[in-house]
Amino acid sequence: MRLVDALQYRLPLAGVVSILHRASGVVMLVLLPFVIWMFDASVTSEISYDGFTAAFSAGLGMLPGWFIKLVVLALIWAYLHHFIAGVRHLWMDATHSVSLGFGRQSAVVTLVLSLLLTVLLGAKLFGLY
Repeated sequence: MRLVDALQYRLPLAGVVSILHRASGVVMLVLLPFVIWMFDASVTSEISYDGFTAAFSAGLGMLPGWFIKLVVLALIWAYLHHFIAGVRHLWMDATHSVSLGFGRQSAVVTLVLSLLLTVLLGAKLFGLY
């Protein structure tokens, strides 16, 4: 298969959701040390919690605060998408809903819900409300 042929292939929406489900799992795995640090810093003491919250505004080491927020936003999206896509797969397995129509419809719901919830939580993270 030539590269030109591969670039012209149009993946169905359910396939895009499936690939994003795997990508979100990789993002969560790669960011696991960051999650562990966030949890540790937030529950160890009041001083460590103050340092944890300051990282979102003042930054952490050479990383500015906005970059920390972007990493957390990526983690929020990864968790939400992975969770919703996982529930979609469990529903399809439990109810034997493997039709083309249901696959496309549930893929749309998965994408819309995960992006909408990410935008809402991202707005809270960046202080818009």
